[in-house]
Amino acid sequence: MNKPQTLVLGLCALGLITLVSACSPTVKIEPPDKPIVINLNVKIEHEIKIKIDKELDTLINNESLF
Repeated sequence: MNKPQTLVLGLCALGLITLVSACSPTVKIEPPDKPIVINLNVKIEHEIKIKIDKELDTLINNESLF
């Protein structure tokens, strides 16, 4: 190869490298303008069952205690 061909080939390679590097993808992370709002509609129900002995139940229900 002669010098003009080498120079043209080098300039083409340099231009191709510049073009490819200019097209690299970028990722931007930005906070949102408005705050994040989470609405939770929760209904909590619970049931407690107590098993009482019959004698204790009659003692509790006896009017003489109160």
